[in-house]
Amino acid sequence: MKIVAAKKILKANDQLAAANRRFFHQAGVFVVNILGSPGGGKTTLIESLASILNSNGAISVIEGDLAGTVDADRLSARGLPVVQITTEGACHLDANMVAAALDGLPLSRGGWLFIENVGNLVCPAGFDLGENLRIVILSVPEGDDKVIKYPTVFQSTQAVVISKVDLLPYFEFQPQRVRETLSRLNPQASVFEVSAKTGQGMGELAEWLIARRTAAACEVAG
Repeated sequence: MKIVAAKKILKANDQLAAANRRFFHQAGVFVVNILGSPGGGKTTLIESLASILNSNGAISVIEGDLAGTVDADRLSARGLPVVQITTEGACHLDANMVAAALDGLPLSRGGWLFIENVGNLVCPAGFDLGENLRIVILSVPEGDDKVIKYPTVFQSTQAVVISKVDLLPYFEFQPQRVRETLSRLNPQASVFEVSAKTGQGMGELAEWLIARRTAAACEVAG
């Protein structure tokens, strides 16, 4: 019986992710990996950001799902170039999947690539895709205890987006509890409270992304 250690798999993924990262740098594309639970609002967030960021570079999307093309069809209907990755049961995207998807995706220098990962707060945390940064979405209906229950994914992110804040009056969700827990777990992570439905907080998040892209470009140039 052959046994393959998980560390070996992750090392191979990290090597492929490094190759992806070099490709993205050379292409001049800023890559955002979006993680979160099913129904947390990942697709809606991309739609909202696309409408704000479209004057700041072309936007392409890699859509990851276990099955079906519902979200990819939805984004494509808005005119966004989308490649669907159907994982057929795998609970996360990996660097090899992303590399394969790039063949069918138009990327523009100075543009954006949003990767919507499979809905999951566990598996995606350990797999670098070659992205510039990660965003974890935490929706109000999910509860404010997710940072405590799923620390790994929140430790590996550069930002937490508390989504669907228009529903705060109807749920016992305390944004301050999320901020306090995150400050102990990952004090460098930014926190944004947004509603894609009303537009609340979306401008602030878009400005932060543009600033991060500018900083990344300066680092490469330097």
